[in-house]
Amino acid sequence: MAGAAGNGQRPLIFGEVLFDSFADGGDILGGAPFNVAWNLRMLGADPLFVGAVGTDGLGQRVRAAMVGAGLDTRALQVTPDAPTGRVQVTLEGGEPSYDILPGQAYDEVRVDALEAVVPGRAPLLYHGSLALRSEPSRSACDWLAQRSERRFVDVNLRRPWYRPDTVLELIRGADYVKLNLDELRELADGPDDAARVAGLFETSGIREAVILTSGAAGAGIHTRAGERVAAPAPAVADLQDPVGAGDAFASVVILGLLNGWAWADTLERALDFAARVCTLQGATSTDADFYAGARARWGG
Repeated sequence: MAGAAGNGQRPLIFGEVLFDSFADGGDILGGAPFNVAWNLRMLGADPLFVGAVGTDGLGQRVRAAMVGAGLDTRALQVTPDAPTGRVQVTLEGGEPSYDILPGQAYDEVRVDALEAVVPGRAPLLYHGSLALRSEPSRSACDWLAQRSERRFVDVNLRRPWYRPDTVLELIRGADYVKLNLDELRELADGPDDAARVAGLFETSGIREAVILTSGAAGAGIHTRAGERVAAPAPAVADLQDPVGAGDAFASVVILGLLNGWAWADTLERALDFAARVCTLQGATSTDADFYAGARARWGG
């Protein structure tokens, strides 16, 4: 199975779990780090998701969903100080618009509750940028980074919860940074995208690789050693919903890092899985066969 189980290594996935809430009263469970943890588990790995929910009904739904998927809930904190995360989604001209609310449970992850449940040393920490917008979650993520061999930052710029200078500080010293073209152009200067990537390596001290996604155009991996691997995105015959494609891509990149896949194989498999997720309604699935089908395409 192309090593999809992660060789027994347990990555830490830190950040927001939340519900996208719609005007019709419906809601969908998600949050980029939560989606990544879910995908990893369904693909055969054993991630430890580190986040927080409130004492409300939505928090109970998160825990039940994690149990159903076989995700470890020991690092899911419950806080009485904030509600389980929600994002208000409205449609404007057919395109979704997101109102990211302040004071959510994922802002309240605390170090003192992690010491008993986080292993002494983790092979990799994955996190985004949204859940680091405030304390105490920012300090909790720093604590995890100190106990991880490698750090993978998935940039996710959401107004008004970032400033370019703070994001650049956030990614400083990371081993791997994933971002899209728009985010690259906002964070780095240069006459072209290659120069911007080179500048990002130098100004932020990125240790290993910048992973640059371009939607339907595909993605590229730029290493500090000078290697560049690029590939187009596969065609999606039954496109349903592109939400979650970036999270799907990141999930498989993490598998590649844990299993020592070549960059070219990692990129091909990540793009393939992202395209498969675009055939879903939503960012993840409870269907084990969906994930087994992805693994089978990798030679399993």
